[in-house]
Amino acid sequence: MKKILLIATGGTIASKPTERGLAPAISPEELLSYVPEIAEVCDVSSVEPFYLDSTDVCAEHWLAIARIIEENYQTFDGFVITHGTDTMAYTAAALSYLVRNSAKPVVLTGSQKSVYLRDTDARKNLADAFAFCADGEASGVHVVFDGNVILGTRAKKTRTRSYNAFASVDFPAIAILRDGKPFYYIREPKPQGAPLFSHALDGGVFVLKLIPGQRADIFDYLDEHCRALVVESFGSGGFPDYGDGALLSRLQRFLGAGKTAVFTTQVEREGSALDNYEVGRRLRAMGRVLEARSMTLEATVAKLMWLLPFAGERLEELFYTPVMYDIL
Repeated sequence: MKKILLIATGGTIASKPTERGLAPAISPEELLSYVPEIAEVCDVSSVEPFYLDSTDVCAEHWLAIARIIEENYQTFDGFVITHGTDTMAYTAAALSYLVRNSAKPVVLTGSQKSVYLRDTDARKNLADAFAFCADGEASGVHVVFDGNVILGTRAKKTRTRSYNAFASVDFPAIAILRDGKPFYYIREPKPQGAPLFSHALDGGVFVLKLIPGQRADIFDYLDEHCRALVVESFGSGGFPDYGDGALLSRLQRFLGAGKTAVFTTQVEREGSALDNYEVGRRLRAMGRVLEARSMTLEATVAKLMWLLPFAGERLEELFYTPVMYDIL
């Protein structure tokens, strides 16, 4: 039997009602007790590095999960991470960069309702996650949710209540699970050689979601606190002028300080295309202006946080170098 390590981090799947609302309270052992058939699929051990609503999960927790995977990589055949749904896509993207070239699967799952409820998606999602993790063809970082297997760099939460909460954005789900068995649409080649682990993330990334009439003085904060800016622009992408050039001037100053701006779109699917319109093309002459294309926002943010500590002058080159099909 495959040896799988459960890394339990809290979330709705492990929550119970409290006087202050739902909060993580179910131990990993109790979590597994609700799905006894998992014991027929694999041999499970568990760790509990933190137990949080995923709203409180951030870069330090991504690094902690990656460190557990690295420390236990030779002992286990795969890793299942139970996680809250709200920031699961960020964690999945971050782990895709922190744990690269892994021939062993790293599978994230969670649920919209707690495992202790009678009518819940938690038990199926948990069973599916272990079934996929124990499959001999599985490798790399994926989200397993509602029967779908989604690349860690392509997952996005698109519904707040429904069981089909996660979508694979601008890339197919690689497999589905039926009766506890994966059926592959895309068979990923097993990575060769040793896994590559990273140990640092830079939190100096800010996401600016443009609104009509955006004020230029937002850069008073950005200039002081940020090394990289992700701009969620309108449509295909661009940056407004509003007749006075104030926003463009402040962006130029930000870039002139050796910082980076990545332009993406507020539209969920089909990505950015800065060269389509004048408002996008005029950015090209400004300096290190990059384009996320069809990357998810979660992958864009996580990739920048991963690259900033070490990429230096190679940041643009490495940003456009695909990792787990994050950019096409």
